[in-house]
Parts: sequence; C-alpha cells; structure tokens
Amino acid sequence: MINKVSNIKEMKKGFTLTIKYLGFALVSGFFLMSFGCNKDFDNTLPASFKNDTLGVGDGSKRVLYIILDGVKGSVLKNLAPTNLTQITAKSIYSYDGLTDYQTNEITNAAGWTNMITGVDVSKHKVSTENFTGFDSQATPTLFSRIKSVFANTRTVSFAATAAFNDNLAKDASVKQSFTDDAGVKTAVINEINSNNPSVLVAQFHSADAAGGNNYNTNNTAYTTAINTLDGYIGEIMTALRARKTFGGENWMVIVASNKGGGPSGAANSSNPFVDGSRNTFIAFYNPKFSRSQVALDPNNLPYSGTAPNLVCTNTSRNDLVANNTTTGNFGTSGDYTLLLKIKANHSSVGGYPPFIGKTANFASGNAGWVLFTNGDSWNFKANGTQQFGAGTRNFRDGLWHTIAIRIYTENGTRYVTGYQDGKIVGGPLTSSNGNWTASMTSTTPLTVGNIVTTESTVSAIDVLIQDVLIYNVALSENDVINNMRKTNFSSTDNYYSNIIGYWPLNEGQGAVAAEKTGKGPLLNFVGTNIWKPYGDLAPNVSASVFTTAAYTAVPNGVDIPLMIYNWLNIAVPANWNLMGKFYTPPVNLPTN
Repeated sequence: MINKVSNIKEMKKGFTLTIKYLGFALVSGFFLMSFGCNKDFDNTLPASFKNDTLGVGDGSKRVLYIILDGVKGSVLKNLAPTNLTQITAKSIYSYDGLTDYQTNEITNAAGWTNMITGVDVSKHKVSTENFTGFDSQATPTLFSRIKSVFANTRTVSFAATAAFNDNLAKDASVKQSFTDDAGVKTAVINEINSNNPSVLVAQFHSADAAGGNNYNTNNTAYTTAINTLDGYIGEIMTALRARKTFGGENWMVIVASNKGGGPSGAANSSNPFVDGSRNTFIAFYNPKFSRSQVALDPNNLPYSGTAPNLVCTNTSRNDLVANNTTTGNFGTSGDYTLLLKIKANHSSVGGYPPFIGKTANFASGNAGWVLFTNGDSWNFKANGTQQFGAGTRNFRDGLWHTIAIRIYTENGTRYVTGYQDGKIVGGPLTSSNGNWTASMTSTTPLTVGNIVTTESTVSAIDVLIQDVLIYNVALSENDVINNMRKTNFSSTDNYYSNIIGYWPLNEGQGAVAAEKTGKGPLLNFVGTNIWKPYGDLAPNVSASVFTTAAYTAVPNGVDIPLMIYNWLNIAVPANWNLMGKFYTPPVNLPTN
C-alpha cells in the first residue's frame, strides 16, 4: 500500500492536513474521532493520539454508509434539514451530484449499482429495477471487494428494499431487509450498539415512495419523508458517538442519494445537470474535515475529447486538406460565416504561419483568404492585400478559443468582421475602403493547418482545431456571439440548413475527417495524421455535458466505493477499472 501525507501547514493553534490520492490507499490513520455532544457533532481528540499511518491493523477505520433513495440534491439544499446541515459543516459535499450522465431512464437499481460497484451503467449494465444484465463477476460490489481483501471484516447491509440486498449485498457478512425505513433505522442503531462493523450500509426508501410524481418542495409528503429521514440520521449519529470504543475509532460517514426524481430518459435527459431525476446529494463526513462544498459551475466544465494535432515546421507539415477545390470559396459577393475552435500550443514565432485558409500564397496579388498567427494574436487576410488583426486578443495561451469571420453585405457594401470568444476583434474590412478587386476564391483546396507561403518566414505552429463550420449566410452578430461557446452543433440549431461544411474533427484516429452535414468534402491528412486527447478547463467554451470529464466535475455515486477503499487502506489496482474520482478532504488537527 502507498500512503502519502502532504501539504502540512502550521497554523496558530493547529495545522491543516491535506491528503493526496495517488491511485491507491489513503492515509487516514491520523484521524481518531470522538463525537462531542454539540450541534455540529464536534469532538475533542485525546491529548495523545495514535499515529497509525501504515495500515488497518487496529481496525480503527470504519465506514457508515447511508443511502437515501430519491432525495434530490436541490430539494435537500432548499429544505436544509437540521442533522444533514450539521453534517455538511464537516464534509466534502455537493447538492449537484449526478446519478450518471447518460440519457437512459434512471431507476433505483441503476443508482444503487453505481454506488456499490463504483462504475456506471455503461459497465455494470443495470438499467431496470430487476437488475437484468448485472454481472457481479465483471463488476464486483464493494462487499465482494472488501471480503476478498479482509476475509474476517464484518460488513453489514440493512435495506428497506429486498432487491438491494438480494442483488448487491450477497457478500456482506450480515444482511437483512425490512418493510420500512423505521426498521432499517432500528437495526442500524442496534448494530452500532452491540456489534463491531467495519462497514455498515443502510438503504432507506421512504422519500422515493413519497415523491410519486412530484419530487419537489411543494409535495408535503415528500418533504415530510425527507425530514423524517433527517431525524433518523440524527438518532444514528447519536448512537455512533455513544459507542464505548468510539474514542479509538475513526469513522467516515457517507450520506448520499441514489437518484433524484421526476421524468427521466429521452428528452427529459437532454442535459443531465438540469435533469431532476439525476440530481443527487452526497456528503463524506468526518468531524476533522473542514467544510468543502463542490458546486456545479456550468460555464467551467472540463472540455475534453480528441482533436487533430497540426504540428508544422519549415521542413515538415501535417494538415487537413479538402478533397474538392470549391468549398470555402467566398468570391467577390455573397454572405458567409466561418467558425472554428482552436488551442494554440506553439511558442512565439517571428513569422506569420497560417492555421486555416484557402489560398496558394497570401502574399500580395494572390486570391483567396487566410487566418494566420501574428505574435500572440491572429490576422485575417483577403486577396493577399486586405487584412485586419485581432489586436490585443491573445489566442496563443494554451486555452481553447473560438474564432469567427463574418462576411456580410449592407447597402451594397461588402464587409468582413472578425470575432474571438464573443467579442469583435477586427475589421470591418469593406469593398469601398481598399483594393477588393481580386476574389476570395482560389483553386487551392480549403486547408486546416499550415499553408506553405512566401509571406511567412517561419512556419512553426502547434495547434488543435475542432468544430470548423462554414455557413452560406452571414449569421447575425448576436448569433455569431451566442454560438461561440457552443459545441456539438445539430440539425435542431438555427441556421443548420445553411451550413455548407461542418467538420467536428473528433474522430480520434485515422487519416480522414468527416463532414457532418453531407454537403461538404472530406478533409484528408497531408503528412502524419496525429490525433491528440485533451481535457481542459475551458472558460471560453461550453463543454459538452455528455462526457466523463463533465460527470466528474461534481461528486457522484461511482466515487463512493473508491473513497471507501482508500479510507480502509485498500489498494485499488488498475484492473478494477473503477470510474470514481478521489476527493481530497481538508482536515484540521491539533498540534499536541
């Protein structure tokens, strides 16, 4: 097992200890708990406490895991019931958790299985209440995993729904099902009072039953059920801190809902973060944890995928080149819009290497158009003569940016304006204030990447490019700006019928990039076809919510088994293929 404690900062009356997860076991032997009797479940450590950093030999580390069926995180946040609110004061917690990020209909069984196996429906295959498709050998439960590591460890499961125990707790040391939540609560308290469990799981179902067709605060039966459960949790916590051996034990208490409530699947799941059926609450509690809320920031989700990596030098280049010579011709008249997303990773260059265009050479007198690097910014140039720059707008900063060119006609005058990340940055060029006699049409194919040209003395670029779109109309300025954060363009979008070329550039492999609408040409790699994965916080892009990266932006049910294994100092090998994410608990300890 690997144990690492880092980031110890001396404080006036104590220090803050931060535990870093390295993919294996969490050191938690420092945290010897003893609940006090005040409202925040505080405790006072003994003057001397055992520093057990090497394992679980004394059995001090234990887990109480409470599952609340159908309790929406948003409703719980609004209700702020007494005991759960006190628990959040000493927890890593979120009201914005997700059951999963798919579009399937959510069921209790699917939510439970996520929480007990550490993988989602794509792996455990449970989507219906009868657990059809579940293979406990391929995706073992936490009861099975713990039993395989610590054969004599007492694991207990008390459930208000028999299907939970029948399918997910087969390898628990003790399991018992009840007809109501009150029976589960009583059994949990009796177990705490009389036995010595290392992992104690309690599944409560009354809130989900009360939700019916209305999982909202205006359903009195639903809110009453939640408040009753909160009272049960208070009783359980009181029993826990009353254990005679409690002062030498180290409990992590997990409270989490298996799912939210309301219509689910299909159109109801078009965005998992606004799908009430997927909205969950989750808290990892220890009285030495500091409050740490993980809230959803919808404008700062991780942007992830795989894009063509166009790396070009003076001696070599890899580009994507259209297999026709007409798409991208903007001529001397007509309206068009060009959109693309780009992440520029190259260092500062002294020349002007292009990154997209349709021209043989953008020196003076050459027809066509091009976008090229100019220091930290970029320029647009038409006909080898007219150009504008993006001014002080930096795009060579390692972040994703959206660039747009809008070609439009007003009162017989043709204009070209440039945009970056929702702002006008260049132009407008007009056909009346410069030499616009040459055409923005070229027999050279549309090229994404570097274009060899005498105008650029240095050709070095290193860029990722995605979502290249060409419209045969000038989108309104508002539409251009509103589309700049957008990803995953679809047939339901405004102006989609006006797209004459849309290249998502997300294949991830191969020498050909497809055009999505069927109206434009394929793009073929010239040189080495390089695809590069990325996963970045992208303040300028609205990341897709249907990605693992977006799912892991908040705590979720699949995280719980991983947190439990680490708390118990169980090494997690890669071949377990868990999908969970570890959350670092900030912990305050005395210095004595």
